[in-house]
Amino acid sequence: MHSRARRYESELQSCGLEVAPVEFSDYHPLKSITVTDSKSRRGARKGSTSSSSSSSSSVAPDPLSSMLDGTDPLSMFAAASASESPPTLSQSRKRREKEDEVGVDFEPWSSKRGEILARFTTTEKLSINLFMGSEKGKAPSLASSAVSEKVRTRLEELDDLEEGSQRELLNLSQQDYVNRIEELNQSLKEAWASDQKVKALKIVIQCSKLLSDTAVIQFYPSKFVLITDILDTFGRLVYERIWSMCSDPRPLPDSFTADEVNDTAKETCLNWFFKIASIRELIPRLYVEVALLKCNRFLTKCGIQETVPRLTAMIRGIGDPLVAVYARAYLCRIGMEVAPHLKDSLNKNFFDLLGTFRQIHGDSVQNQLVLQRVEIPVYLTLYSPAIHWILQCVSYRAPEALLTEMMERCKKLGNNALLLNSVMWAFRAEFIATRATDFIGMIKDCDEAGFPQHLLFGSLGRSLACADPPEAERLPILNEAWKVITKVRSPQDYINCAEIWVEFTCRHFTKREVNTVLSDIIKHMTPDRAFEDAYPQLQSVIRKILTYFHDFSVLFSMERFLPFMDMFQKDSVRVGVCLSIMDVFIKHQQEPTRDPVILNALLHVCKTMHDSVNALTLEDEKRSLALLINGFIRMVSFGRDFEQQLSFCVEARATFCNLEPVLVQLIHTVNQLAMETRRVMRGSHSRKTAAFVRACAAYSFITIPSLTSIFSRLNLYLLSGQVALANQCLSQADAFLKAAVSVLPEVPRSISIEGKLRSSEGFLLDFINNFLSALLVVPDHPEAGVLFLVRGLLNMVQDYTWEDNSDAKVHVYISALPLLAAMSQESYLYSIPKVDSNETLYGGDPKFLAEINKLCETLIGQVLDHLKTLGRDESIHRQGSLAFSLFGCLLAHGDLRNNKLNQLAVNLWNLSHKQGYCNTRTSVRTLEFIKHQAQQPDMVHLSDVLHRLTLQSRT
Repeated sequence: MHSRARRYESELQSCGLEVAPVEFSDYHPLKSITVTDSKSRRGARKGSTSSSSSSSSSVAPDPLSSMLDGTDPLSMFAAASASESPPTLSQSRKRREKEDEVGVDFEPWSSKRGEILARFTTTEKLSINLFMGSEKGKAPSLASSAVSEKVRTRLEELDDLEEGSQRELLNLSQQDYVNRIEELNQSLKEAWASDQKVKALKIVIQCSKLLSDTAVIQFYPSKFVLITDILDTFGRLVYERIWSMCSDPRPLPDSFTADEVNDTAKETCLNWFFKIASIRELIPRLYVEVALLKCNRFLTKCGIQETVPRLTAMIRGIGDPLVAVYARAYLCRIGMEVAPHLKDSLNKNFFDLLGTFRQIHGDSVQNQLVLQRVEIPVYLTLYSPAIHWILQCVSYRAPEALLTEMMERCKKLGNNALLLNSVMWAFRAEFIATRATDFIGMIKDCDEAGFPQHLLFGSLGRSLACADPPEAERLPILNEAWKVITKVRSPQDYINCAEIWVEFTCRHFTKREVNTVLSDIIKHMTPDRAFEDAYPQLQSVIRKILTYFHDFSVLFSMERFLPFMDMFQKDSVRVGVCLSIMDVFIKHQQEPTRDPVILNALLHVCKTMHDSVNALTLEDEKRSLALLINGFIRMVSFGRDFEQQLSFCVEARATFCNLEPVLVQLIHTVNQLAMETRRVMRGSHSRKTAAFVRACAAYSFITIPSLTSIFSRLNLYLLSGQVALANQCLSQADAFLKAAVSVLPEVPRSISIEGKLRSSEGFLLDFINNFLSALLVVPDHPEAGVLFLVRGLLNMVQDYTWEDNSDAKVHVYISALPLLAAMSQESYLYSIPKVDSNETLYGGDPKFLAEINKLCETLIGQVLDHLKTLGRDESIHRQGSLAFSLFGCLLAHGDLRNNKLNQLAVNLWNLSHKQGYCNTRTSVRTLEFIKHQAQQPDMVHLSDVLHRLTLQSRT
């Protein structure tokens, strides 16, 4: 093969884009485009000349240009709002109701449900009355009975519930009890689906009766949650049933009024309320009517508004204060769902609640607690979910005056820690924060025996974590709170409260105060290894500190921070904390650091993460750990102290030897360090710089063999060789490149990528092409012979075991031809400063060029032999593709003035088009390129080639 002489600079200029002048005039990129469309008239006579009409039609509207003429959606909406007439009285009322609706800032009951079930449990045995059903309860059909007889029969069915159609189950565990409740819930749905409405009502009544039973009082809040789930289901079924009766001929709108409800639906709704009114006992009658509260919308316009005060008054008849408070909670919950604008009616529940608190200390309640062996502090906590919910409903978007009034009424009760705790839970955090000092005074006045003060301070701290008190009061507030917290003896109670106040401390104070808090936590949690039972709270403390302290020089300067970390003795917990620290560091560390305090601490943190890796660690976990550690490595910089940077990398290599991605990152870092050293130290201390670069090369050369990924090793050998070459370290570059060639036989035929086996052939070809491009600037070793690296690579390719029916080896041979053609030029396409490539070493020596030509002939011969083999094997498509690839290579790099090469090119073209498998578009563009090239003075000979090339297709 004879390579053609190349003039790279002129070729580059000829490939540049032509500059064309553009007249902007009225053109603007945001201006809508107008298209002229010519349409022929359909009415033209046959044979006559048809006239055409031109019409201007705009394309689809451009959202950007529409903004200029005011037709965008926002402008149109604003214009429509401006032109609206003043709202009517009914519209104003509806708007006020809309504003009173519950928004996303209202915490729903569903979020509290799971917490209550998990918190209020029992190991005592429970009992339940299970509905058995009765056949005599079936109502006669309307055709055979008058309406009055039907009503009488249904009332008898309700009485049947109290006459023995139930069975009491005793000695149930808590889980058995929950299962029985679920069975009742399922029975309710089945009865309803089978049109046994009275049976469904019986089940609901029976379940509601359970809420009057306080035999196992610690379980009552969870029982309330389970039973009200059934009531909610029943209320929804009844409402949907009546709604469906109003859907003929069209469904009711969401904002319907009672006037739009037909008589049949109203009669059915009244029938349900008559049934409820016939329930003899107060508690089931109350609960079932509350469940159906929304159905009052079908009867009268003010039905709900009139019913809520009546139900509130009914609750006053419940003697047990615990049962009463949960009944009020359920009324408030349903009231907020169906009529949140009727806040005044719901407020009465709160004020009634205040009047019943004296009952808690009455003889009846005290005797019950003695009988069940329940302490008063435990008993008071049973009220918390209900009171929290009532106060949340009442205080939601309440005016400041109402909240102040409620707070003053609480003060008048005196020594009511339970109510005060709920107020701090439910009221807006801003309201609590501005009166934090007043609340502290109220907390001090509470009796410690009934409700521990640390719980009250915990509730106060939870509010202060969301809103800021006056600046002048912050330190006194912290001091008063911590005086109480630090005296708590129980480690669990202490850490539950301290964890809350850590956020307030971090939010408003410096590392000094935070360090003091950490010291106190260590003091309380270290004895008897109490920290082992408080890992969640301790983790929360770390998270809160990391939220407010992003300067790690400040964080690690706290004397007690690292000793605090030492309390995490459990491996999984300790690793989780380390992950949190590294995640915050990577997100918030803006500048590289060389602070020894930070580096030593984070090296310890990262080592903890690294040491958690074992044979059972998943690959995803390893990648996550490596990602964080690599982020830390990238943020370490010692400036121009390159030796210290290299020492850090040496230490990191020893520390993180089990995470391959970290080793890869370290090698990249060292290579960057070598390049930066050469750039900064250019022209000075050349010997010292060269020695340092050689040390960097030695680091990489030692580290790369420890990698298990074959392609990581290959790519890093190549990269490190290029870095060594750029730094004039020729012997080190030769060593890296030789190592890469020697590793090639180890490449497996398939590799695992994301858990799937894939062929390695494509990756190997990519690497070889990159390797070939790097060899252009690598000078031959004086003792190794001409083109020793190229020959060594090709020999490895020749001996490698490729896949069956693969053309990869031939593709490598074709890829090597452009490299050899570039090596034969007088001036190379690219070079490395201060490195003499073969163009300088050989200076166009004919012997060197002869070696290149000889090697080219060998490669072309190998390709042609393979093409013949493909012809015999009838692999026509592969043969044509390879022939066209070789033709393109000869066209781009060969001197086609040589007759043999010229004829070979024509033969390859014909072979590639012989069976018509070649892409026609590619062939046409190739011919156009040859035609364009033939117009150049030194490429005239291509005209003859062009005339001999013909297009063929399978058709």
